[in-house]
Amino acid sequence: MIRRVKPDVIFSTGGYIAIPVLIAAAVTRTPSLMWEGNVQAGRSNTLVAPLATIRAVAWDATRQRAPWNGAQTRTTGTPVRSLVGVDRTVARQALGLSDRDRLLLVFGGSQYVRRFDLALDSALEQILEDWHVLHVVGDAVTAAEHRAHGLPAELRGRYHAVPFLADGAMERALVAADVLLGRSGASTVAEASIAGLPSILVPYPFAGGHQRANAEALAAAGGATLIDDQAFNEATLRAALAPLADAATRARIGAAAAGLARPDAADVIAHMLTDLGGHRG
Repeated sequence: MIRRVKPDVIFSTGGYIAIPVLIAAAVTRTPSLMWEGNVQAGRSNTLVAPLATIRAVAWDATRQRAPWNGAQTRTTGTPVRSLVGVDRTVARQALGLSDRDRLLLVFGGSQYVRRFDLALDSALEQILEDWHVLHVVGDAVTAAEHRAHGLPAELRGRYHAVPFLADGAMERALVAADVLLGRSGASTVAEASIAGLPSILVPYPFAGGHQRANAEALAAAGGATLIDDQAFNEATLRAALAPLADAATRARIGAAAAGLARPDAADVIAHMLTDLGGHRG
């Protein structure tokens, strides 16, 4: 297929499909750029990284490890949606929030997270006494409706459950929120950093454990609290939220997260690709 299409450049982000594609790129001498978004690189990317013409990684810690530690690897960060021009006051007003209200954004990434739901089922009423909660529930809408109906009438308006956040709603949620509860995939960690958002991160425990390394990196910088999946429950959630009720604490942690942000990642990678593709005339 590569011989037939004759692409100017190949951009690979990993997964099992990266293996045959990067081998084919090497055989056909097609310029290629491989990008790795996790601190702990995936197995397929690590296997075929030496075949890529140039490489990009989201973290300096990745670039320090073989086979990423050559001159052809550049730290770029992770491409994320832009938050430029998203007004916090407007975003919060759309959710019915005042300046004094605190908003917890619960977002499990691309998948529904049952462990988040179990913790919220037990802790939600107490949490809503101090926080508003915007919960992205995916397909679990019926369960979220039951959860809301079980709340005291005076607290129901503080729990906002939505299937998905699309058409700019995710950008507004990131800017409006005061704290994020989420997994720690590459994009989630990068967006928390771009938003300067304190995070409670519960890494997905499978897939080679790469999410834990992402969470550890953000936590080590002071930008997040890490809770292991098996340890996450009502008690650990409430304990992690308690100090974040203080605005000064949130500001300090958010600034630490923002210190890792690379808002130009998409532009940098795009320029790398166009420069590389230009080598073929």
